[in-house]
Amino acid sequence: MTVKTPLYEEHVGLDGRIVDFAGFFLPVQYPTGVIREHMAVREKAGLFDVSHMGEVIFRGKDALANLNYILTNDYTNLKIGRVRYGVMCYEDGGCVDDLIVYRMAEDEFFVVVNASNRFKDVDWMRNHIKGECEFKDVSDEYAQLALQGPLSGEILGKYTELPQKYYSFIKTEILGKDVIVSQTGYTGEYGFEIYCRPEDACELWREILKDERVIPCGLGARDTLRLEASMPLYGHEMDETISPLETGLDFGVKMNKDFIGRDAIASRKNRHRIGIRMTGRGIAREHCDVYVNDQLIGHTTSGTHCPYLKGAYAMALTDEAYEPGTVVEVDVRGKRIEGVVTELPFYKRGE
Repeated sequence: MTVKTPLYEEHVGLDGRIVDFAGFFLPVQYPTGVIREHMAVREKAGLFDVSHMGEVIFRGKDALANLNYILTNDYTNLKIGRVRYGVMCYEDGGCVDDLIVYRMAEDEFFVVVNASNRFKDVDWMRNHIKGECEFKDVSDEYAQLALQGPLSGEILGKYTELPQKYYSFIKTEILGKDVIVSQTGYTGEYGFEIYCRPEDACELWREILKDERVIPCGLGARDTLRLEASMPLYGHEMDETISPLETGLDFGVKMNKDFIGRDAIASRKNRHRIGIRMTGRGIAREHCDVYVNDQLIGHTTSGTHCPYLKGAYAMALTDEAYEPGTVVEVDVRGKRIEGVVTELPFYKRGE
């Protein structure tokens, strides 16, 4: 059954084009269109409904030990008020999901999981928890808004104090509503994510949109922005067959500690995630074969036209690493189109 987020009527009222995404009715775009929404985030600010994301709580004496065993990253030195990325793996090293962890207190962690994987993730976590650790799925207790773009701090700062460091958060109030505000996002841009009670979401949404520098944005722009910033997406750059090292997530994998899947990851002959800028005429999407000197080397995992960079780009999983500048061909609907291996990320804020 497809579920409406607390902001569903707001999207309908703004003429958002609604689609079923991960079991939720969400806007893929508004009448403004994906390109304008994308550019608003790069140049001013855009507001997203991300209430479909899942949230769980780990609490208790053994909460930290469980997180360190279930996830690839190490949260031992994560300070209260900070956020850290991580991946959850199967025993064979494939990815269950990627997620982010908020340290709320010494023995309490707030973990955000992908909407499409919520129930799978919750079952996996619950089945691997040991010792004194309370575990609770609190997804239905939260709505989430993402205000992203270079002006987002100026806009949101009118209402509340803001976290000053990337991957940090504060508990605060906006319009008298209790919220968690984190300096995080999935666009490669400066921005914030706001966690609130579902019944408060509409008022916060409307208030933020009163600022003429902000426009509502849908799933289409969210995807082009994350791809332009070369951020991996579960089901594309990672899945149950791909290890986090293969998709370039080394920074979130600490091989010097014990975690589920560590030994399998260490023994794999790793593939590599590379970036491709299309130099021929055409746009590579996912599942396109990639060739070097007529030899098949892998396949694309995501691809699109990137509005800010004014070109077509793709990410691919290949059998080995290829140096930037390597000429490739991508099979797009039976036609091979030239591209060139390009450093990741394609877009980096401030450059």
